[in-house]
Amino acid sequence: MARAAILLRGLSLALLVGWPAAGSPSSFATASLDAGLAVPTRDDEIVEALPAHVGDAAQRRASRAAERAQRAQLQAHPDELALALQAARDALARGRRRGDPRELGTVEAVLAPWWKLAQPPPELRLMRATVHQSQHEFEAAQADLDTLLALPALALQVRAQAELTRAGVQQVLGRLAEAEAGCRRLAGPAFIALGDGARRNALACLAELASLQGRDAAASAALARLANAPSADVAGDAPGWLQLMRAELAQRRGDPAAGALFAAALQSDPDVYTLCAYADWLLDAGRAGEVLALLAGHEAADPVLLRIALAERAAYGARDARTRRDTRLLGERFDAALLRGDRSHGREQSRYELDLRGDPASALRLAQANWRVQHEPADAVALVRAAHAAGRDAAAGDVWRFLRETGGHDARLAAGGAAAAPFLPARTAAGEGLSMNRSAS
Repeated sequence: MARAAILLRGLSLALLVGWPAAGSPSSFATASLDAGLAVPTRDDEIVEALPAHVGDAAQRRASRAAERAQRAQLQAHPDELALALQAARDALARGRRRGDPRELGTVEAVLAPWWKLAQPPPELRLMRATVHQSQHEFEAAQADLDTLLALPALALQVRAQAELTRAGVQQVLGRLAEAEAGCRRLAGPAFIALGDGARRNALACLAELASLQGRDAAASAALARLANAPSADVAGDAPGWLQLMRAELAQRRGDPAAGALFAAALQSDPDVYTLCAYADWLLDAGRAGEVLALLAGHEAADPVLLRIALAERAAYGARDARTRRDTRLLGERFDAALLRGDRSHGREQSRYELDLRGDPASALRLAQANWRVQHEPADAVALVRAAHAAGRDAAAGDVWRFLRETGGHDARLAAGGAAAAPFLPARTAAGEGLSMNRSAS
C-alpha cells in the first residue's frame, strides 16, 4: 500500500482519480485462495465475500445502478474512447474507496481496444501509467509518463496530472530530488491557468517531499496553512488527502496530534487506505479494541484483514480462535497472490510473518526484497523492524544509508534499536512521543 499514492488519489486534477499504490497504501489481492481453483459443491456455498461498499443503503443502490447503466453504454458503444475513459476513471475511484484491486482489471478491460497501442491517445497513456504504478510496475509507468511529458502539444491538464503522477512514482522509488523537481514545475507559472486547486496540490506535494528530507517543522507549517487557506476555486473544508498528509507527518514526528488528524481525514474520505493508516496509528498506541470497531465490515480487503488480525492478537492473544482464523485466512490470500505471480505486497507480508507468524527470518527476506523496489517510510520501518527482530541489525544498513542521504526522520524507526538514534525526531530521541506497540506496528 504505497503512501505516495496519496499524491495520485488526493492531488488528482480531476482528469484521473489515482489508486492507492504502492500502501497504499493499496493494491492487494482480495480473493481467498485463487478463485480460479475454487469449485463450489453447493448452491449456497460462499466462494468469496466481496468488498464492503462505503455509504448508506441508498448511496449503494444508486452506485450499483450507475455502474449497470455505464456497463450497458459500454456494451452498446465499445469503441467510444471518451466513454471508456470515464468508465476507467470511475473504476479507479471505486477501487480506491473499496480497496479492491480487481478494478484495475476493469480499467484494462474497458480500455482494451487502445491498451497496447504503441502511440495511444495521451489520456489513455496517462491512465495506463497510473495502472502500471498501482501494480508496482514502476519502470513501465515512468516510460509512459516520460513519453507523455515529451509531447510538445499536450493539454495543460493532462500535462499537470502526468507531472504529478510521475512525482508520485519517483517518491515511491526514493528519488526525492527528482520528485521535487516535478512538483516545482507544477507550482510554476506554466500551470497557473489551472487555478488555486492545482497550485494547492503542487504546494502540498512540495511540503510532503520536504517532510521526507528532514524539513519536518517547515513542512508541517506549510500543510497546516494549506488546510486552512481559503481558495477561490476549492470549496469546503480541507480535503481528506490533505488531512491524511498532515496525520502521517505528525505520526513520523511522534506527535500525538496525529490521532485527531487521522480521524478528520477518515471523516472526509473513508477509503481503505485511510482506514488502514488510522488503524496502524491506533495499534501503535495500544488501542486494539478501537481498531476492531473501526474496521468491522471491511474484512474483504487484505490490508484491512491484516490490521484486524494484528488487533485480535493484541486484544485476545495469539491462541484465540479469532486470531488464528484471520491469520490463516490472510496467509491463504497471500499464497493466492503468489500463485498469480503477484509479488508486490512484500511490506505487508513481512509484517504478517513477523507479527502474526513469529518468523523474523522470513519477514527480513520479504522486507529486503521490498526495499529493493520501493523506499517509502513504511518500507524503511518494515526492514528495520525485521532486521532487529532477526538479530541482524546490519541488514538494515541500506535504510540508514538512504536516510543519511535524504535527511529523513521517523519516530517508528525506534524499533530498530540503537542504530536508529540519528534518524529519530528530537522528541522521540529524548524519550518522548509515541508509546509503540511493537507486536503490532
